[in-house]
Amino acid sequence: MCAGVDGVGLGCIRFGRSVQSAKAFRRGVAALSPPGGNELAGETVAVEEPAMTVQKRVLTDVRAGRWLDEYDSAADQTLLIDDSLRVRKRRLYGGKSDGVDVIVLQSGTLSVWLLPTRGMGVWKALCGDVDLSWQSPVEFPVHPALVDLQDRGGLGWLNGFNELLCRCGLSFNGPPGVDRRPLPGGGVAESTVTLHGRIANIPAHHVEIEVGGLGEEVSVIGMVEEASMFGPRMQLSARYTVRKGSEVLEIEDEVVNLGGQPAELELLYHINLGPPLLGHGARVVGPFRTVCPRDVRAAEDVATWNEYRGPTPGYAEQVYFMDFDAEQEAVEPLLIDPRGQRAFGVRFDPRQLPCFTLWKNTQLEADGYVTGLEPATNYPNFIGFEREQGRVRILQPGDAFQCRLELRPYLSEQAVAEAVERSGGEQPRVLSAPTLPYAPAAT
Repeated sequence: MCAGVDGVGLGCIRFGRSVQSAKAFRRGVAALSPPGGNELAGETVAVEEPAMTVQKRVLTDVRAGRWLDEYDSAADQTLLIDDSLRVRKRRLYGGKSDGVDVIVLQSGTLSVWLLPTRGMGVWKALCGDVDLSWQSPVEFPVHPALVDLQDRGGLGWLNGFNELLCRCGLSFNGPPGVDRRPLPGGGVAESTVTLHGRIANIPAHHVEIEVGGLGEEVSVIGMVEEASMFGPRMQLSARYTVRKGSEVLEIEDEVVNLGGQPAELELLYHINLGPPLLGHGARVVGPFRTVCPRDVRAAEDVATWNEYRGPTPGYAEQVYFMDFDAEQEAVEPLLIDPRGQRAFGVRFDPRQLPCFTLWKNTQLEADGYVTGLEPATNYPNFIGFEREQGRVRILQPGDAFQCRLELRPYLSEQAVAEAVERSGGEQPRVLSAPTLPYAPAAT
């Protein structure tokens, strides 16, 4: 079992407000690079905190013009870090991966490959010998400079899509099209939006390691800015943390509106899994309140919305939208393998991420046999529809949105059974057709 019941988890944490002043909670440039320029690439800085010392190592700092192409915490004599934890960085060369930075974060038997060059996404993960990712037709990480988001009518995002975890946003996600947004003073602003937004194809401008807890926890922190002249300016701060004795990957994100005008926010976590967890007879469980098919195609198999086929020639994707009871503070949808011996959980606070999407894409393995467990601020409908339903968040200047997730592997039959019992929930209300407010009603 990789994720123990008694491990460090969200069950021990009470979540705060999702949106608040950035002054109250902000890991921005000022926090990562304090006045005086003490945090230079190649130096370790110890920051005193009550009852512990936080050690930091900067790997990339675009503003200071400093970076490390390669790094290994095991060879860093200045970092006090437990032997079970390790951080390595290297740069890929050749092909479409040329110039892509990869950071491997390890805790015990868990290894996670992070991609600072691709919006701080997670490329893949292993727990022991179990692959926790999927096999995309896009075999290697693709440098964002080679991804034309406008390709194929706005579907170019798919040309670089192969991650275990990929963020969709920040200004929009969902399908491409022409967005007609009402202006506060009257009139309409038209803009072309592309599939799932820009953030996954923007490189991080600041990346650092933080070691705390007497060397028994390590974080990789990256900052990515999505900005445009005459457009929004938002900054993502993404923190990945692992701890000694736990193979849980903790994720803490903050999005800050750095601009002078209110900014729209849509954020979806596209968490993607394939074999061996996915296979004929695999299933999804969770404390869902309602299940709604996205479209007519999804409605065809709504009776088996949580069950999976094996690889199927000619299969067309099916998508289902879910929500949760308002009083829940933490939920953990699970993908359970066909034998019930392994599972993968995504644990989060539905008050922060109230919308959940299940993406089923059981086509042939050569074409991408995969499912997506997708917590989000919104459903991945076109942004105009989501705006009408009140699911597009507004960040005032200086405000921030924060959320937390955990990715949790379970690798024994007993661990899976315990996770299913904890996940709980009654049978959800299953709608037979696309229904407002979840999806545009079928016509």
